[in-house]
Amino acid sequence: MSMHGLTKGTPLEQLSEMMAKAEANGTMMYYALARLAKEQGLDDASKTFIEAANQEAVHAGFYATLNAKVPQDFWTLVRGCMAAEYAGEKNIKGFADKFREAGLSEAADEMEIFAKQEGHHGEILEALLKKYKPETLDVAGKKIYVCGCCGFEYIGDLDAEPEDYVCPICGMQKKVFKLKA
Repeated sequence: MSMHGLTKGTPLEQLSEMMAKAEANGTMMYYALARLAKEQGLDDASKTFIEAANQEAVHAGFYATLNAKVPQDFWTLVRGCMAAEYAGEKNIKGFADKFREAGLSEAADEMEIFAKQEGHHGEILEALLKKYKPETLDVAGKKIYVCGCCGFEYIGDLDAEPEDYVCPICGMQKKVFKLKA
């Protein structure tokens, strides 16, 4: 039995939404704790925090699935994520340049690694798409909107989405999306 959408439109929808956000925030917090512990030479504590962060991420995905935060036929979303990951490589490289200009070279060095990882994520998603959905997406006559924050590509009628629609990657409101030329 699929868990997809079990709480959508039910009295449990708000609770599942709250839990997804809390678990996602917990993921961020535990990874930050892991980083700080590592910087202080507390490798065992860092590993423990990473384990907790990974579990929190799984929990967040579970609650998001209950509320159908991603479509059950997820390949169109994966295509949009691929575009966002490729855009992320360029964007994060630009952020790293700003950090370097501000004299934060060590942070900029790490961000440049992150930028390469984002590009690699795009490559991984592209490989999955070729393996499991080799047909190209027919976008003829369809509008493509690009998130102004992360580069996620929404294919279809964005106006048909509810006003509270947010980018599935970065969480920005739909007003930041621009029609792709």
